[in-house]
Amino acid sequence: MAHDHSHSHANCGRDVEALKAKARDALIAAGEQWTAMREAVFVELARYDSPVSAYQIADDLSQTRGKRVAPNSVYRILDVFVAKNLTVKIESANAFLANSHPGEEHDCVFLVCDTCGTASHVDSETVGQNLRDIASSQNFRADRPILEIRGKCSDCR
Repeated sequence: MAHDHSHSHANCGRDVEALKAKARDALIAAGEQWTAMREAVFVELARYDSPVSAYQIADDLSQTRGKRVAPNSVYRILDVFVAKNLTVKIESANAFLANSHPGEEHDCVFLVCDTCGTASHVDSETVGQNLRDIASSQNFRADRPILEIRGKCSDCR
């Protein structure tokens, strides 16, 4: 039986340390290294409650560390995080969110507010399977269906 449930990506109430530990464990289990820089990028990302760009993360880390952190380095780390399901990418905004359940694969429907920039996602096996079926009917294998819905959140309506 398919299940649908919503996960807010607001960090209010989020235990960043517990999320970091889950992300570290998932990355190591996937055969990758958890370096100090990867940790710093993940922690910075987890502080945000809306999608954030690699440039913003690089700027924040540069200020925190007192030396310049190159956006290219942050992008490379975020690419690893996306590939290993520690982070999700909002393609239309070229921005990232910390995955609230690192390392778990799931199909996401993102609800992105064009006014305030917040994003939440709904894990929907039903929608994900429908998208896979559409792809399959075109002789295309969908590895990771992601659907983004742009509009206005309840606070901005």
